[in-house]
Amino acid sequence: MNAAEPATGGTGAEIDAVCVGETMAVLHGRGPLAAGARLTVGTGGAESNTAVALAWLGHTAAWVSRVGGDPFGRIVTEAVAQGGVDVRGVVVDPARPTGLYVKDTGPGGAGALYYRAGSAASALSPADADRVWSRRARLIHLSGITAALSAPAAALVEHLLDRRAGEGVLRSFDVNHRPALWSPGTAAPALLDLARRADVVFVGRDEAERLWGTPEAEDVRAVLPEVPVLVVKDAGHGATCFDASGEVFVAPPRVDVVEEVGAGDAFAAGFLSGLLDGLPAERGLRLGHAVAAEVLRSAGDTLESVPPDAAEIRRG
Repeated sequence: MNAAEPATGGTGAEIDAVCVGETMAVLHGRGPLAAGARLTVGTGGAESNTAVALAWLGHTAAWVSRVGGDPFGRIVTEAVAQGGVDVRGVVVDPARPTGLYVKDTGPGGAGALYYRAGSAASALSPADADRVWSRRARLIHLSGITAALSAPAAALVEHLLDRRAGEGVLRSFDVNHRPALWSPGTAAPALLDLARRADVVFVGRDEAERLWGTPEAEDVRAVLPEVPVLVVKDAGHGATCFDASGEVFVAPPRVDVVEEVGAGDAFAAGFLSGLLDGLPAERGLRLGHAVAAEVLRSAGDTLESVPPDAAEIRRG
C-alpha cells in the first residue's frame, strides 16, 4: 500500500474487520447558524470512522449499515467508500431518511444538533446480521450508539456480540455513551451487559464513572473482570489496557487540538490494528494514540493520512 493512500477493501471471502453502525451527514460551518454561517456537507459516524482509519492502516475493512434513499445517503456512502472501505453491506432504505448532524459552533451556538429519530439506520435489526457474517471477518466492531437507536438495533448488537454465533470472530465494543440518545440511568445496565459480552471493550474513564460509578481504571476493571481485553481511556492523560498479560498504561503525545470529534474512533482503530497484527498491548496503545493525534490535529472527524510514526511503533 502507498503510505499516502488508504488500502482498498478486499474482494475475497475474508476481510480483517466489519464495522456496524450509523453514519450521518454532517452540516458544519464557521460560527453560529443564527449569524448566517455557510454550511458544508461532511459525514460523521463512529463505526465508519473506525473502518476508514483501519483502511488507512493497511487493513481490509467493511462498513454495514442503512442509509436513506436521499442525497445525504449517497454522500455518506461515497465518502466512506473513498476512505478505502467496502460498502457493499450498506442498504438503501427508500422509506426513511439518512440521519443528520449539524454543528452550530461559535458564541451563542447550540453545539451539536442531531436529527436522527426515525433514520434509516434506526431500522437496523437482527435481519441485517447475515450481511455481517457473510464477510467472514476476523473482527466485528460495534458501539453503544447503535444500541441506543432503537430496540431492533439493540437486538442486532446483542446478536453480533453473542459468542454462540460467528464462532472464532473477535467482538470489539466501544461503550460510546451518548446522553442525547439515552440517559445514564437507562443506558448503564444495558451498556454494561453488552460490554460483558465482548472480547475487546473501549470505554472512557469519565463515561464509566457517569454510568457505573467507577472513578478509576482499576474500578472499571472490577465491574468488567471477564472481558479479555479492556481499554480505559482517560482523555488527555492516557489509556490503560487490562488483558491476560496484566495492566499497562501509555500516556499520549502532546497535540495542538483543532477538534476532538472522532479521536476516540481513531484511537480504537489504532489499537485494533495492533491487535490484528499481534502487537503487544503497549504498542497497540501507542498506535492508538498516534492515530488519534492525527485526527485531533484536523477539523474533520476521520483519519486522512497514516501517522508518521506508525511504522516505527509497529517495529517496536
